[in-house]
Amino acid sequence: MTAGDADYTEPFDEGKARQQWNEEAKKLGRFNLAIFGKTGVGKSTLINAIFGEDVAPAGSGRPVTQESHLYLTRAGTLGLYDTRGLEIGSSSEQVLGELRGFIESKRGADPEEHIHIAYYCIRAGDHRIEPAEQDFIRGLHALGLPVFLVVTQVHKRGEVYRGEHLEFAQHLNDLGLPIYLSRPFLTAALPDPQLGYEAHGLPPLLEMTYEAAPEAAKSAFAAAQIVDRSLKHKAAKARIAIASTLAAGVGATPIPFADAALLVPIQTGMMASISQIYRLPMDSALAVSLAATALATNAGRTLVTGTLKLIPGAGTVVGGAVAATVASTFTVAMGQAWVRVCEMMVDGKFGPIERLDNGKIQSVFLGEFKSLFAASLSSLKRDRSN
Repeated sequence: MTAGDADYTEPFDEGKARQQWNEEAKKLGRFNLAIFGKTGVGKSTLINAIFGEDVAPAGSGRPVTQESHLYLTRAGTLGLYDTRGLEIGSSSEQVLGELRGFIESKRGADPEEHIHIAYYCIRAGDHRIEPAEQDFIRGLHALGLPVFLVVTQVHKRGEVYRGEHLEFAQHLNDLGLPIYLSRPFLTAALPDPQLGYEAHGLPPLLEMTYEAAPEAAKSAFAAAQIVDRSLKHKAAKARIAIASTLAAGVGATPIPFADAALLVPIQTGMMASISQIYRLPMDSALAVSLAATALATNAGRTLVTGTLKLIPGAGTVVGGAVAATVASTFTVAMGQAWVRVCEMMVDGKFGPIERLDNGKIQSVFLGEFKSLFAASLSSLKRDRSN
């Protein structure tokens, strides 16, 4: 198919599209968080605020082995490990022993079976951390886990922290524990309107969790959390970069868009992955993403045809580099436009997620794509003319 051919249309194969969607879900993998702390410090409240209501209901999950007190709860791209029937302090060595055995058993397993990060939670109002808790944190660090010390229920109004809570945080900081960034993270997962205290501290905690997570688990973490959209944007940007590189390899022919049809699986896979990062259900996003791909391909062909004759070297062997750049920037523009649409879907700009206005989605997507791709082609034309 050449740049002058008729509009590109791809027959809708729902079975094939769903299979690709599921394959992209597997590629996202799973982020596994282990959370510890004494009973009543607010672990479940913290987890539900970060990952969604009722992710960590009481009694959920299953033991990792028949005799284990270490439990795993799975929710989408999140794996949550916690302990049942053991109290940190009185049973610390047993918990650490079970953790050590579990970690060693998973050394040769798929990375999504590993524990990636550990949170240890302390309530600000308790004003103390026991020696046994300090030893437990050191034990977690000795197992090779990045350990985040999370102080919960920290009272704050505006920029002002409650004095004794800030003093407690300074005390924790002075202990020199082997914790991530060598400092505690001060949080309040929920506001207290009656006393005038606000929710705070989750975005910095999540940003650093993202940075500390292995590369293979970053997208899964970004997809699982619901607090920080910038992390979803980072993960989507990384997925776009992968698709762009693949598209450049496919598109490196002397005539730009000669292999447009070969780009479609790369682009629909990219859009499926981005949709899942934003936690959009397949039934809502699948059909509209396929329609958007066809619209962008046709619009892209028109833009390329109009620009082609103005780019020196296009249509020659040298033009293979031009074509690769066109395929790459075309894919980037599609990805960036789809990110914009996904964010608007999450914000309810196209109606309830169960009854999306597909026509409006396609119109917004096409406008965003044309603007982005036209700017990229203009830049390419300037670069090749110099």
